[in-house]
Amino acid sequence: MKNKESGAAKKYSGFMKKVFFIAVIILLAPYFIRIFICDQFVVPSDSMQPTLVTGDRILVNKLIAGPRIYKKFDFAKDIPLRSFRIPGIRPVRVNDVVVFNAPRGYDRDNIEFRINYVYAKRCIGTPSDSVTIRNGYFHNNRYAGPIGVQELQRQLSETPDSLLDSNILRAFPFDDARLGWTIRNMGPFYVPRAGVRIELDSMNYLLYRQVIEYETGLGLKYGGGRLLLGGEAVGEYTFCKNYYFFCGDNVFNSKDCRYLGFVPEEFIIGVVRRITYSRDYFGDNCRPGRWWKRVE
Repeated sequence: MKNKESGAAKKYSGFMKKVFFIAVIILLAPYFIRIFICDQFVVPSDSMQPTLVTGDRILVNKLIAGPRIYKKFDFAKDIPLRSFRIPGIRPVRVNDVVVFNAPRGYDRDNIEFRINYVYAKRCIGTPSDSVTIRNGYFHNNRYAGPIGVQELQRQLSETPDSLLDSNILRAFPFDDARLGWTIRNMGPFYVPRAGVRIELDSMNYLLYRQVIEYETGLGLKYGGGRLLLGGEAVGEYTFCKNYYFFCGDNVFNSKDCRYLGFVPEEFIIGVVRRITYSRDYFGDNCRPGRWWKRVE
């Protein structure tokens, strides 16, 4: 009799362990998918219009560039990002629509990480590319085809400067005397790649100051006819990380790298592949025509 009871107890215990194991998998599966495979974000603005519109729910594939894994979970202000990336299917490419953490997370004049401050923009430049905006059109020395939405770039090309507010027209690094770049004409400029050494001078340090200060934690200043990094004279610099240049398709109304500068590779979350569904951001009007639409 005791053997029967003992056998029944073992079967029951084994059954409960299986139930518990299955329950744990069910509970953890959504987190596993969000961390390692894909995640969904809501588009809050029209900066990527017409590709993405306000209220689109976008599916972000993390397998392409590789899932980003945090080493530390302290995301307070002034705390640097500590993470590593699992190898992905391929690197981010020009014309990919990418979700990433904004390079100026707290809207200060330096690169800093902010956990839930994310943008969706189109990749214009990858590490080692030379990027130019010429008469409103995007150009990349290693990409022969059109980049972004040509119709809106044509409209920018044909719009006189006098009709654009200076806050919209003026572009990074905002030195009118030496560069005078605008969103209509800027560059060419090199997108930093890890391991590449560049010579620094009184002109290009304006472009790479944020990058160098982000990597070294030291201030880069120009004075007395020379460049000083942390108070020491410097004439060249070797980049430690890869960077990207992203812009919105709505070139008239997009807070992007034309104003903010380069985005570190570790800030990339994933590549947008589809719109899962779409609903008016300020109401309940659904847009079935956009559901499961591929993003290109």
